[in-house]
Amino acid sequence: MPIEITPATRYTRLDVLRILHLRERQLQGWERAGLVASGDQFTFQDLVQLRKLRDLRATHISSASIRASVSAMQRVSGVANPLLQASAMRNGSRLAFRHSGHWMDPVSQQLLFDFAAPAQAELAVLGKTPASDAADRLAHQAQAQEMFQRAVQLEENPATLKDAVDIYEEIIERHPNHAPACINLGTIHYNRREFVQAEHLYRRATVADPEYALAMFDLGNALDELQRLDEAITAYQAAIRLVPNYADAHYNLALAYERQGERRRALRHWLAYVRLDPVGPWATHARLQAKKILGTERLAIVSRRGQPARLAAS
Repeated sequence: MPIEITPATRYTRLDVLRILHLRERQLQGWERAGLVASGDQFTFQDLVQLRKLRDLRATHISSASIRASVSAMQRVSGVANPLLQASAMRNGSRLAFRHSGHWMDPVSQQLLFDFAAPAQAELAVLGKTPASDAADRLAHQAQAQEMFQRAVQLEENPATLKDAVDIYEEIIERHPNHAPACINLGTIHYNRREFVQAEHLYRRATVADPEYALAMFDLGNALDELQRLDEAITAYQAAIRLVPNYADAHYNLALAYERQGERRRALRHWLAYVRLDPVGPWATHARLQAKKILGTERLAIVSRRGQPARLAAS
């Protein structure tokens, strides 16, 4: 008999960091920005909101910009929690939200053209009006979001993981460009060491959303496991181009370069990782690797002011 998971399920801080692959520093930053309530216990809705924040940050929007867009949306729409109650997408350096059937930049209060909407002539052939079609699409989006949140909840319990897989597959069948569902289903396959299936799903996510840095990073991990190191490096590089401060992508790219014997290229990314995430076991490893390269390659790292740069002690 399946175990019932209710919305009242509580997650510890460590649970949240593990489930969403977050670092404590990221979570603290979102708490300071007021994007999520701080504390040691989190609800399922908090988990969904944090996942959305993680995915939005992977499109290189700053926490400050997300906060400004969310606050503006609350003011102009009356929606209490836009990250949970409305669809959101990147619009330049800010967020746009779906409201009353239209995409809107809440900061400028300008409506945005919906390039995904079919032409009015096509709607007429189908016997629909733009308003009715918008309502249909909103209903479909809401249904997909509800299914997605349910799958996320089921995914966290081994007894209901199969149910989560079924829901993710159904979402992707109905909405082939649902990148988050592709990512989550791909990660399930990745954790099962089914790397071919994981690669296929991660690649679908990159096609559905070419600016989704997390998808590029996950694709790199799958390719790395498949011993396709050149392709993995290309994927990690793409993730860093999208989000230059993507610490984990710098770390994995440095590892990949070292495995290719490209130690000088690896050095740059070890140093980048130490700068971006200076505390913890991964930072210690990155710092040690950089020191080894500097020692064996006799490289001189010079700052812009012409003075030798020093690696801080771990």
